[in-house]
Amino acid sequence: MNKQKVLARVIPALLACTASGYAAASGFQLWEQNGSGIGNSYAGSAAVAENASTVFFNPAGMTQLQGHNLSLGVAMVDTSYVFHNSASANTGVLTGDNKDGGATGYIPNFNYSMPITKDLYFGLGIGAPFGLKTDYGSSWLGSAQSISFEVKTVNVNPSLAYRVNDIVSLGFGLDWQKLNAKYKRNVGTVNTLGVADTAGLTALLDVSDNTWGWNAGILLNLSPATKVGISYRSAMKYTATGNIALANSDGSATAAATLNNLNLAGGSSNVKADIKLPDTWIFSASQKLNDQWEMLGDLSWTGWSSIPKIDIVRTSGLASGTTAQTLVTDFRDTWRAALGANYKYSDTTKLKFGIAYDQTPVKSANTRLVSLPDNNRWWLSFGVQWQPTKTSAVDVGVTRLFVKDAQINNDQRVVSPVQNAILQHGLINGTYEDKAWVLGAQYSISF
Repeated sequence: MNKQKVLARVIPALLACTASGYAAASGFQLWEQNGSGIGNSYAGSAAVAENASTVFFNPAGMTQLQGHNLSLGVAMVDTSYVFHNSASANTGVLTGDNKDGGATGYIPNFNYSMPITKDLYFGLGIGAPFGLKTDYGSSWLGSAQSISFEVKTVNVNPSLAYRVNDIVSLGFGLDWQKLNAKYKRNVGTVNTLGVADTAGLTALLDVSDNTWGWNAGILLNLSPATKVGISYRSAMKYTATGNIALANSDGSATAAATLNNLNLAGGSSNVKADIKLPDTWIFSASQKLNDQWEMLGDLSWTGWSSIPKIDIVRTSGLASGTTAQTLVTDFRDTWRAALGANYKYSDTTKLKFGIAYDQTPVKSANTRLVSLPDNNRWWLSFGVQWQPTKTSAVDVGVTRLFVKDAQINNDQRVVSPVQNAILQHGLINGTYEDKAWVLGAQYSISF
């Protein structure tokens, strides 16, 4: 089968399933764009250029590859967010302590590179740079703030790389990215006695959009043993549109008479939400110490302050132009540092080690969302690369994420002087016990 037929079959399959990503990195960023970097905690990601996945981390690295290169991989992310209640109030439910909002997700990736001339290269990458899922079930304590929240992305990234000379290579790419977000919660008011007078009703937000961005990188071959890489991925600006649909807890439509009793500014309607996903800088280095050992380093910055809040605005019905809900995130910019090592065990086997520290964009317990119970974390990683032939490699890697317990004190109570009621979302006060595992595999071949 020729190269064109292979790509014609693989690319549509990746487009169909790539968007299912579940955050292991802080915020809802997904570093899992290959399997070969998991064993190093993605240290040296913009410098190593050992396979076609350099298209994502630093397109300039394509100049280090020989011939046509294909890389296929998948990462499994298993998260656990166990909530322990302390002093939650006015939730309307007040049950469901120790609920786990975590989930298991799969993040596939596809990368391909080829030479156009001796010094000019083309690449194509398909992946999911952002993703998140939390799901508590409708009966838990914080269901008025969130039952489930899911963010999916798919990113298609054609790129070019140019070898300026033996030391300097440059890369540039365009990014077409699609986003879909779904958010489900219980709705209604809680009266001054703390009783939910609209129990059993849910609201489901479903919005999507696509947009364009860009990425660029430089790779410096300072010596045969030393490489330095710097890369940048732009922010992605969305105006996501869709709707809010109201229903009974069993999924059936809600009666109009019931809707008239709700303080929901119009019930079901079309909506829009502006969101700017953050830009990212990566600074990387790799250093061969001898024939067996190689050291890797990484420092990255992500501009999460691009999301101070998310206003969900109605665009149809009697309440068109009003804000249905505001998610106050108040995110801060973050840093991530990683250190890794590779040990050549034999001519066909390489062992990989890595450790990383990853900051959360969440500033405090007051702005921590039940849909993103995030905190600072350590990565501890191990991986193995096996080369069955001189032109192919199989990577497997595993990471254990140690996440600091996350305090939450998110107060979304609003008193209505008209209805003399405490509206909708209540106070969630407690502690999250968080952890995660990442397991990945990748097959790379040059031909």
